[in-house]
Formats: sequence, structure tokens, C-alpha cells
Amino acid sequence: MMFQPTRKGESTFTQPPTESLTARAVRNSNSNFKSQKREEEKRDFKIQIPTTDPQKRIPRSGDLIFCGDVNGGGSSESGEAMYSLDQLMRASAELLGRGSVGTTYKAVLVNQLIVTVKRFAPSKTASVTDLEFENHMEVVGKLRHPNLVPMKAHFQSNGERLVIYDYQPNGSLFSLIHGSKTSKAKPLHWTSCLKIAEDVAQALHYIHQSSAQFHGNLKSTNILLGHDFEACLTDYCLSVLTDPSVPTDPDISSYKAPEIRKSTDSPTSKCDVYSFGVFVLELLTGKSASRQPFMEENDMLDWVRAMRQEDERTKEENGLEVMTQTACLCRVTLPEERPTMKEVIKMIQDIKESVVMSD
Repeated sequence: MMFQPTRKGESTFTQPPTESLTARAVRNSNSNFKSQKREEEKRDFKIQIPTTDPQKRIPRSGDLIFCGDVNGGGSSESGEAMYSLDQLMRASAELLGRGSVGTTYKAVLVNQLIVTVKRFAPSKTASVTDLEFENHMEVVGKLRHPNLVPMKAHFQSNGERLVIYDYQPNGSLFSLIHGSKTSKAKPLHWTSCLKIAEDVAQALHYIHQSSAQFHGNLKSTNILLGHDFEACLTDYCLSVLTDPSVPTDPDISSYKAPEIRKSTDSPTSKCDVYSFGVFVLELLTGKSASRQPFMEENDMLDWVRAMRQEDERTKEENGLEVMTQTACLCRVTLPEERPTMKEVIKMIQDIKESVVMSD
């Protein structure tokens, strides 16, 4: 289905310039004809103006809506080449994984363009109306940051809901940290840990400053590696669309802050900070969220040291202690005692500077 562009026009309600008596006489002689024409233009103009009141909008169910497609013309504000819903539906699909929000596929279109398609589990978003879904996607679709996987389009029809992202070729951070059937899991190099942690912190800070307010589902499987192996967040700001009463697996629950773990309350930016602390410990130790112990800060540092390779520990000792302290600060029980992501970024940058100076 192709989008029909909204017709553009100008209001006829403009102040006329001062005119001569002769001109006025001519105008009056044709007043009936022009009056009728103005009424027709007025009606036509009213029809073409899209309402800006989100409560009065009618959701575009059945259409593939591209982010930035403000006029329904099937193209983005950046002028990128778009594809049709039919082309997307005909694309060859490869299952990438199943998560708490839905199922993710790699789709290869006929022109060899590769995208990632997130299909929401219908049972998890059943309480969200079509208009609520579209309004939220418009907000999230405007988010652009070097460490966010760009959302390109969304679709909904008869309970089916899809979100389309750029495809990231280098997989997830989870696979990099925990390995696979053919590669053994081990903690990442210290400098890689610092770079990845800063990438994720910058992305979270950007989200927290936006109208979307929080990620809501930070975990290593939702951190992808871009073309230059930069860390990029995906599935951001989607958890608000899902039913919080639907059970999740233990490893996902381990990322959640205590205040929402057994609650149906919506996440906050401080919940993201908690998840970030869990993620940093996973990054430093190679241990998944559900396998991380709860202990005092000094004991936690000893545990982190024990998980690192011996030949690396001497090189990273100074920064490792501060990085572990940062993770522990993020994981404190009371939300108000956790730092902001802006403060976390400053901590990480200070660690990087100290590492450079020690070298």
C-alpha cells in the first residue's frame, strides 16, 4: 500500500490590501462567484489539515509508517530510499532471537537491503490501543544518537505490531561476553570494557534527557555492536508498551531494580541506572546477571578481581577498583541514592584519564 501525500495549501483567510473604488466595484460584481469559490476552498482546506491533537487522530492501521514520515508520503525526512510493506513481507527472514518484548528477525529485501524486524508478542501489548502505540512510536522514532540503533519504521494491523531497525552486523554484546558453543567465555579486555561502558552510558543519558525518559529493558542482549564495534542500544523505550504482569525469565529479572521487580509500576531513569550497574559487572567479570552475587563493596571488588585474568589485573588495578565502585553505586537499593547517568559518564571519563596517565 502506497502512502498518499497530504495536499498542501494556503489559508484563504488573509487580510486584503487597500484597493481603489474601481477595483472594489469589479470585485463586488463577481462577489457571488468568488464567495462560492472561497467556501469551496475553505472546505477543501479544512479537510487537508492534519490535526495535531493526539486524542483526535485516527491511527494509520495497516500502513508501514517510516520514522520522520510526517505527511504519509512513504519517505523519511532525510530522503532515504524507502521500501513497501509488500517488499518487507516478501523478504527472506532469519530468526535472531526471542526476548521479553517479542521475536527478532533479520530480513533481506529484494534489493539486498538488510533490516532487523521486531515482532511484538500480541499477548504482551494487548492492553495498548492502536493510537497509543502509534503516538509512542512517533516519540521513539525521533531518537537519534550514535549509540542507539536507529528505528526506521513501524507497523500495526489487527493486533500485529512490528518495529524495523537498521541491521547491526556484529551481533550482540551478550555473545561477545559469553561466547558461543565454539568459543569460550571470558571477560573482555580492560580498554574494551571502558569504551563499551561509556558508549552505553552516553546512550542512556541521551534517552533520559529526551521525552521518552527511560530505556526500561537494558541488558547485554539489547546492546549490539555497530560497524566500528561501537556499542548501540536497541529495544529502547519499548517496555512501556508491554504488560508488566507477564512473567519474565530469572536472568531478565536480575537486571531489574528492586522497586519494580515484583511490581507493576513503570520503570524510571533510576531503574536504568540500576540495570547499568548490573551490566557493568557482567562486562567486567563475564558472569550473567543471574550469577552475580550480592555483597559488600569490598567483597565485590575481590570477586571482580578473581574473575579477571591474572596478567590483566596488574595493568588495570587502579581503574578496576573505581569501576567496580561505580557499578556498586548504581546497584544500591534506594533509587534516590543512585547516581544519574551524567554523573556515571563523568566517573568513567575520570577512570579513562587515570588509565592514560598511568600508561
